[in-house]
Amino acid sequence: MSSLKEFASQLEYHPAYEGTGQNRNSMEAVNQTKTPGPAEENINAIIRLEEDALKERSTAVRLADAIANFVGSIPFVVVHIFWFFVWTVINAGVLGAFWKFDPYPFALLCMLVSLEGVLLSTFVLIKQNRMSQRADQRAHLDLQINLLAEKEITKVLQMQRLICQRLGIREGESDPEAIELSQVTAIDNLARELEQKLPSDT
Repeated sequence: MSSLKEFASQLEYHPAYEGTGQNRNSMEAVNQTKTPGPAEENINAIIRLEEDALKERSTAVRLADAIANFVGSIPFVVVHIFWFFVWTVINAGVLGAFWKFDPYPFALLCMLVSLEGVLLSTFVLIKQNRMSQRADQRAHLDLQINLLAEKEITKVLQMQRLICQRLGIREGESDPEAIELSQVTAIDNLARELEQKLPSDT
């Protein structure tokens, strides 16, 4: 935080920006604490999508998520440590031979722990599958937005070249990079080329 303030103070009195008005704008950007309106709208949209996805879960999936969340927590470890400790103390004969019901090597405990491991791993896999499906949905949404943004930017470049042509700005009209970027992008060709050039695992 201190380094950020030092950078802001240096930027405020930087001689390169003296008299240009950029010092004040830079300070306002650094000191800005309120989230911009468009960013706030995007955050709210993401929150709504995540809340809708959570509400659409069935009762079985909610139960599996709750169990998987508990399995990956510290209380789960504490409960098992206490369970194993009490089981070992009782069946080791510390409290007397009368209380022993699963003598060493604790065959009953091993069977219960094995059954528990099978069930818990199933619940964890159920949650992982749901999260994987959700991640695929987000990836498809990102792809759609990127494709739409690419079309919008291409259209903006085409309109910019038309404006340069109408105003007689030859630099903007004949710029080879702008001409290339203003062409419609062949998404299928790019995908095939990327697939061919990416290194394989084998």
